[in-house]
Amino acid sequence: MAATGGSGRSTVARLLAAEFATAGPTVVLDTAPRLSSPWPALTVDQGAGGLAALPPDQPLTRSQVHQAAARQTARNDDWHVLTDGRDWHAPPLNLPEQPAAWYQLAAVGGWSAVIADTVHPLAHDILEARCVGRPGQTRAWCELPYAVPVLCAAATASGVEALQQAAMVLHAEGLPLQRAVAVLVGTTDGRPAPVVRAAATMLAPRIAEVTHLPYDPHIRAHGLRSATKLRARTQQAAAHIAGAVLAAAHRAWGDPLPHAPQPAPIAVVHSP
Repeated sequence: MAATGGSGRSTVARLLAAEFATAGPTVVLDTAPRLSSPWPALTVDQGAGGLAALPPDQPLTRSQVHQAAARQTARNDDWHVLTDGRDWHAPPLNLPEQPAAWYQLAAVGGWSAVIADTVHPLAHDILEARCVGRPGQTRAWCELPYAVPVLCAAATASGVEALQQAAMVLHAEGLPLQRAVAVLVGTTDGRPAPVVRAAATMLAPRIAEVTHLPYDPHIRAHGLRSATKLRARTQQAAAHIAGAVLAAAHRAWGDPLPHAPQPAPIAVVHSP
């Protein structure tokens, strides 16, 4: 999740997928509209049906879901991504806003680790939900079984300011800040600026862990396709972030994690 765009959210999701794939079947769920998402570019040559191949009003099988998912390679392990990989001129998909629908899709696929790349601005969503008296997407994502929020922000003055404000809103609404992991994404080489280090120090007591993802020129130049050329320190940071997410989950629910509940099938009512 992120409070603003340009926070490195998809990059963090990509790195987490590669790390979790070494432990079990992993998928990234791309919740963004196609023309604003970086994920379709990774699937263009694979011929996977993508989200468009999964009819929302019919029961799905595991093989259908896996055939729709594009396969990516991480070291010697594969992971999947479910995105809308059609041509740019195809009509937009009506993607579900409710996290429960995405959770149900992932349950059909049977993956052990699910990384949801969300696009809603979390602080705005929480405030809007409070004003209109509804739960909101952020709360719904956080309340899914064994969900660990990963809060991404650019390691800049404005980025950490947005993160601090989002953390304040999460705390005020009673959302699980104590099991959230914050990732400060570097935008330049060198040590983080003093204002970024100070913000990390202030956030540390209220959040499970504050981590840093250093700047990597291969990511800047090649985006999500840069997996094989990452700096060693980037890979080390990715492993640390994944470890922080797992540690937060284990502190909250135990080690090993209990089996996640299977969502009930949606009842289909046929008109006479």
